Amino acid sequence: MVKKILLCVCAAALCVSPLFSRGKSDNVTDERQREVVIYTYDSFISEWGPGPELIRLFEEQTGYTCTMLDVGDGAQVLSRAVLEKDSPQADVVIGIDNNLLNQTLAQDILIPYKPAGIEELIDEWLLFDKSWHLIPYDWSNFAIIFDTQSGLPAPDSLSDLIDPIYAKKLILMDPRTSTPGLGFVAWTVAVFGQDYLEFWKALKPNILTMAPGWSSGYGLFTSGEAPLVISYTTSPAYHLEYGEGNRFQALIFDEGHPYQIEGAGIIKGAANIKGAQAFIDFLISAQAQNVLPLTQWMYPVNREVELPASYAAGAPVAHKQLSADSSVLTEAVEAVMQLLAE
Repeated sequence: MVKKILLCVCAAALCVSPLFSRGKSDNVTDERQREVVIYTYDSFISEWGPGPELIRLFEEQTGYTCTMLDVGDGAQVLSRAVLEKDSPQADVVIGIDNNLLNQTLAQDILIPYKPAGIEELIDEWLLFDKSWHLIPYDWSNFAIIFDTQSGLPAPDSLSDLIDPIYAKKLILMDPRTSTPGLGFVAWTVAVFGQDYLEFWKALKPNILTMAPGWSSGYGLFTSGEAPLVISYTTSPAYHLEYGEGNRFQALIFDEGHPYQIEGAGIIKGAANIKGAQAFIDFLISAQAQNVLPLTQWMYPVNREVELPASYAAGAPVAHKQLSADSSVLTEAVEAVMQLLAE
């Protein structure tokens, strides 16, 4: 789910939001019908992310009030919606990706919605949920980002990451809370198959930390805590765009790279279904999609959007696409975390 470089996780004061303290008078109900409440992740709603501008444009275009709330990283968006399944507080979730698809559908927390004309806007392979519970809005390939000033040789494959020269040199994210963390687990399953735990056993000494989310993990990397981090092929475009040069580079491995497609969905039982549909329609429009490249640092899904020059210079192409069956990832995550805890 990728994304603006942050040095700390943005906090959201959910407990004091007026959303959670409203009464049930008719006037408040009418007000709620003009508000679209969205759960998303920290980097999306940060002042550097796409959230603030998307809110402004959506409100200007539709007349709705839009409230976006940070509930952690992508996997935590799903967890929050599941916790509130019997009494939904939000209308839309943003940031649930293809690796969480099976888990999301099994929870029965979303309703299907197919925006008009979506198949003319978006390439078919990006439509990862043909049941239309999750609508794609951005994508990128996962990659290891390398600090070229570290004095270390760059690894050429996942297997190279177990070399002792990288002891405590790799920053990962917790796959239980972070979609990049889950994406790295999916990468190891796709490459090593049933032997993925053997790879993790060998990798363990080289992991500096398992950060709770992408923002905190990438922030540790850019502050120099370690020379290797899991992120996206598009991440270095940010550094080029803002004049930081090509110190941080996405490494392209011959074995291939998994992709992340991030989706948005409408919560089952939401208070404002009509407003939620309007937001989904807006999110895949060219107006909204043009906001993403220089704030979200992911590829937009709308093929009408032109990418900035920093993408051509700083976002290398993964020549081989990998994926893992999302139905096996829950078991894989449990096995990996158990191994790391031993």
